[in-house]
Amino acid sequence: MGRPIIKTAEEIRAMRAAGRIASKVLRGAAMMAAPGLTTRELDGEVGRLIASHGSVSAFLGYRGFPGQCCLSVNEAVIHGIGDGRRLQFGDLLKIDVGVRHQGFIGDVAMTLIVGGGSPKFQKLLDTTVQSLYEGISAAQSGARVSDIGRAVERCVVSSGYGVVREFCGHGVGRNVHEEPQVPNYVDPKSVTRLRSGMTIAIEPMVTLGKSAVEILDDGWTVVTRDRQVSAHFEHTVLITDSGPEILTRDEESHLY
Repeated sequence: MGRPIIKTAEEIRAMRAAGRIASKVLRGAAMMAAPGLTTRELDGEVGRLIASHGSVSAFLGYRGFPGQCCLSVNEAVIHGIGDGRRLQFGDLLKIDVGVRHQGFIGDVAMTLIVGGGSPKFQKLLDTTVQSLYEGISAAQSGARVSDIGRAVERCVVSSGYGVVREFCGHGVGRNVHEEPQVPNYVDPKSVTRLRSGMTIAIEPMVTLGKSAVEILDDGWTVVTRDRQVSAHFEHTVLITDSGPEILTRDEESHLY
């Protein structure tokens, strides 16, 4: 494992720009998601949105990933690939956007209920958002990475949901994945101290049923083993001496 990268003031400015663009792309994708649209069509629109900001997808081609973004439906938690599937009313759609701008990456994700849905599913989404923000609140300079996982896990488990353990948040900057790894549960090995200038992606992955997941034959799509639905929210966060700064917050629409 490498050491966490402390960003310079110039690099932080670039991270802020990438984060703003990523949030705008996510907002545009969320507005387009509607019953009848295929996930392949939505993926293409995301690519056009990214290009309109003079940026490129950080995910396309990353380790061979074939999409502009990750589009995961219902039991799919993360890393779903846009295809011919048509979105249905009530589907839980996870949209994960990675944008490379000026050499740096903004990484942001959300879950929405296509066309609206049940209070049962909305509670899952609300709890996942709450766990994200509790994790962000714990991301204080001088704290340990495990403090983030503790905050997320406490929120999720107290609501009766499952926390995915096989995948986690991570450092982000010039690369999609940097050190440190940021688990969504208490991992005694996550002893890295958070320092001002670190940029990390905090991303709770929460399941309605059990937490176990598996990867489909496409080699990418991560689904719940019991095929219960899931939710995923993510922000890129800058650690500062005065508290965490969310780099991917959408100030215009307040998606979450």
